[in-house]
Amino acid sequence: MGKPIIELKNLVVEFDGERVLDNINLTINDKEFVTFLGPSGCGKTTTLRIIGGFLYPDAGEVYFDGVKINDLPPHKRQVNTVFQKYALFPHLNVYDNIAFGLKIKKLDPKEIDARVKKMLKIVNLEGFGKRRINQLSGGQQQRVAIARALVNYPKVLLLDEPLGALDLKLRKEMQVELKAIQQQLETTFIYVTHDQEEALTMSDTIVVMNEGEIQQIGTPQDIYNEPQNAFVADFIGESNIINGIMHKDYEVEFAGETFECLDAGFDPMQRVDVVLRPEDIDLVPEEESKLKGVIESVVFKGVHYEMEVLCNGLYWIVQTTDVAHEGDRVGLKFGPDDIHIMHKLFDDVTNHLTGEVVEEDVIRFLGITFERPGLGLPVGSKVQLTVNPKEIELVSDDHSDIVLYLESLIYKGSYNEMLFYTEEDGYLLVHSENEEQVGTDLGLKFDFNKIQIKPLSKEARG
Repeated sequence: MGKPIIELKNLVVEFDGERVLDNINLTINDKEFVTFLGPSGCGKTTTLRIIGGFLYPDAGEVYFDGVKINDLPPHKRQVNTVFQKYALFPHLNVYDNIAFGLKIKKLDPKEIDARVKKMLKIVNLEGFGKRRINQLSGGQQQRVAIARALVNYPKVLLLDEPLGALDLKLRKEMQVELKAIQQQLETTFIYVTHDQEEALTMSDTIVVMNEGEIQQIGTPQDIYNEPQNAFVADFIGESNIINGIMHKDYEVEFAGETFECLDAGFDPMQRVDVVLRPEDIDLVPEEESKLKGVIESVVFKGVHYEMEVLCNGLYWIVQTTDVAHEGDRVGLKFGPDDIHIMHKLFDDVTNHLTGEVVEEDVIRFLGITFERPGLGLPVGSKVQLTVNPKEIELVSDDHSDIVLYLESLIYKGSYNEMLFYTEEDGYLLVHSENEEQVGTDLGLKFDFNKIQIKPLSKEARG
């Protein structure tokens, strides 16, 4: 790949006191197709806007070709942007839309004509120059927007979910078109999407983001085959993510059995997340596998069957071309190289929250108060509350003790591991069978009788 063209160093952005970019460090090379991938609100568009000059960071530096450009306005940067809404001029035809920026720069008419015709050819719109914008399909309008951005010969083209308004068939076609255009012009493309297929199809490099942080940077193959954490594994394609324990190097226990793997460097008996891709699991006769189960469902997906297999109390997703039926007893077979071991987001799966004795035998935490008769601690003293994630219930807002924002959700075979944000204690872990939408506010109810309470030491109080 080429030399570095954009460098982001220790970028921090805050909106209304909330940190939306947290110490972002990234190098983008010349002539590279880079995709920022992540869920809504992860910070990908904010990062793109900083590169384009539409937003200035609260801290950190932005470098272009080795020169710091933090304070450089958008029109002075060698960058153009294509937005999801193409912002074409409806009163101008295709030719004049593409030529608009060049005419503003007062280039020679012959130069303008040569550039516009070249761009029309590149985006497969030869013969469309005199068409009105409202006579074009969505895909054709998008090509005009790309041509208008590229006709100025920017060193970097920023694309903010430009395929979002297109139907599925057209989106797939434009993925191929965009990659071909980028390779033909050898221009650096920086692309924002939440669509994993788009990222895997077009990118040289994928930057996976979540909660304002970079989770992993790598090629599409690296990101898919070697995810660095459970979030990446869950977000990029289907995955079976199971709780495990590393007995020692190259030996892991999960689903009640011990298996050889290719991972090392973990502590003995360390809790880990184990990832197996559905396409890496084979169905075999029961006697040929340690893991035996029953097929609960079968769905034909066109090129393969997707099956749900109940095995050792866990539901496994299996994708196979083999024919099988609901109710069949099967074994699950995979090799050491199919098992991916990664560190848990939380080493301790129990919530440790800070509370305060506000009245005799009354404790407050997260803005919630509850009584614990016979507590016997002085008013004003700090306490540590230990809360099992399984003992927090999801309920409607009007029946809840508190309403919190759901940051992430990962299915762990028999339950969903949910992460809620709290201002007081950072994150709250909840284990639930409920299916909920990430990025929404949900009501939570605690079983106060099961919360363990102990006084905080002076050291713990800081």
